[in-house]
Amino acid sequence: MSIPSAEPARHGSPPRPLRRLTLELFGIVALKVAVLTLIWWVVFAPYPKPDAGPAAMAQRLAPSSHAPVEGRP
Repeated sequence: MSIPSAEPARHGSPPRPLRRLTLELFGIVALKVAVLTLIWWVVFAPYPKPDAGPAAMAQRLAPSSHAPVEGRP
């Protein structure tokens, strides 16, 4: 009676699935970051930052200097 031997080891082992999954997930995350950065540059970057200095806020919050209309009933 002979005992069947184990299958011989292959010389070309298949790629490790965990490493492949890690690389795929890293690629997806990097692609999403790149797309979101591109969207930000196209949509939000062209607008100038508003002036938030104290003088600008005082000017915006100051009462208007328009004279009241005389024709009130």
